[in-house]
Amino acid sequence: MIVAGRGKRWSAKLLVADSAGGLRNLPRVALESLFEPGDLVVANDAATLPASLMGIHCVSGDAIEIRLAAWERVGDPTRFTALAFRGGDHRTPTEERMAASLARDDRLALGPLVAVVEHCLASRLYKLRFLGDRTNILAGLARHARPIQYAHVPELLALCDVWTKIAADPIALEPPSAGFALSWRVQASWRERGIGFATLTHAAGVSSTGDPALDARLPFDEPFCIGKRTAAAIAQTKACQRRVVAVGTTVVRALESAADENGGVRAGEGVARGRIGRKTPLRVVDALLTGVHQPGDSHFELLHAFADDAALQSIAATLCASGYRSHEFGDSLLIERRGLG
Repeated sequence: MIVAGRGKRWSAKLLVADSAGGLRNLPRVALESLFEPGDLVVANDAATLPASLMGIHCVSGDAIEIRLAAWERVGDPTRFTALAFRGGDHRTPTEERMAASLARDDRLALGPLVAVVEHCLASRLYKLRFLGDRTNILAGLARHARPIQYAHVPELLALCDVWTKIAADPIALEPPSAGFALSWRVQASWRERGIGFATLTHAAGVSSTGDPALDARLPFDEPFCIGKRTAAAIAQTKACQRRVVAVGTTVVRALESAADENGGVRAGEGVARGRIGRKTPLRVVDALLTGVHQPGDSHFELLHAFADDAALQSIAATLCASGYRSHEFGDSLLIERRGLG
């Protein structure tokens, strides 16, 4: 089955917004020729963990859906922050889903897994503890859970639909979808032209809760890990006064969270906290390849770190007028940081 959007990736579009305010409509395959020798492209290599679980609230007997929203500690699948919805599925828009009412110590039967409510953080948002050891919990997720998805894709997603070409460890709870633009052809062309490529691993969390107050707190804290080779590649790129291009907002969050005042990036683990927006100085990232986002959501707000309101209004108008597809299987935007060069 070809999921809506995935079958059109070969014809996907790319809007290029340069630092001077210019806009160009291109086919997305043009990515292979856009950067210059010495530039460095950094992508998120996290694979997507199936994080939507259907089950039963043991106290009431009601059907529920649990969506894992954030890790408490990456690699430890016993504890997550999670969203809880009453019966239904992704075909109902998230903002129309009814929140499940859970209490501390309530048990949830989620296929082969059992989870216990540890804390209520907000309406529909809870801390959960899965019973059992790491191996059995991961096996249960693999057998029973499905990828988180939303109403704009009515067909059920398979796990392969939400993995990018460079997917490695399964720690993302939703796909780092900007990476869908990274075909082997594009990467081979970059290699031949002397354009660097590096990866980091960032545990992308949920992009929507269905509750406006909770959505205003997105993105939640998200762990990341930057390897020594990636940190060294960034240092070399900066020393040569070339550009660092982030593939996805998760990469921007990780790199800027790990940056010192001089733009150096430390290797190791960290946690990206809070939003990046108009008041955030960018110390590392010079350009961003991302999807097409809606004004008001946290991904679009991050674009304010790259361009002013007038430029973003022009970008949004062009995306709309030119019929760019939004969401994770849509088209792409490449935006350069204002004042670059």
